[in-house]
Amino acid sequence: MQAIIELGGKQYRVSKDTVFFAELTGVAPGNELTIKNVLLVSDNGRVRVGQPFVAGATVVAKVLEEVKGPKLFGLFYRPKKHSQRRWGHRQRYHKLQVTAIQA
Repeated sequence: MQAIIELGGKQYRVSKDTVFFAELTGVAPGNELTIKNVLLVSDNGRVRVGQPFVAGATVVAKVLEEVKGPKLFGLFYRPKKHSQRRWGHRQRYHKLQVTAIQA
C-alpha cells in the first residue's frame, strides 16, 4: 500500500516503513504523528484520489529524531563601498518513519 501525503507544504510518496525528512511538526521525538492530508491511496492496483483529500484515510508516522540540514551561506555585497555581510543557515527537520497507512 502506498500513499501521497501533504506535510509542511510539500508532498511525499510513502509506504509502510518508509523513512523521510519533513519540516518540523511540533511533535516531540519518540511520539506518533497522525497525518490526515492524504492526497492519494494505492492498494493492489486500486487507486483512490482525493478532492483534495481522501475521505477517511490517515497515515501514522513515528517521529524518530530532529536533525539539521546542510549549512547554506548567503552574501550581501555593496559594490564600491567596501561593505559586505555574510550569513549562514541550517534548516531543522524531523526524521519520520511511517508505521501504518489506513484507508
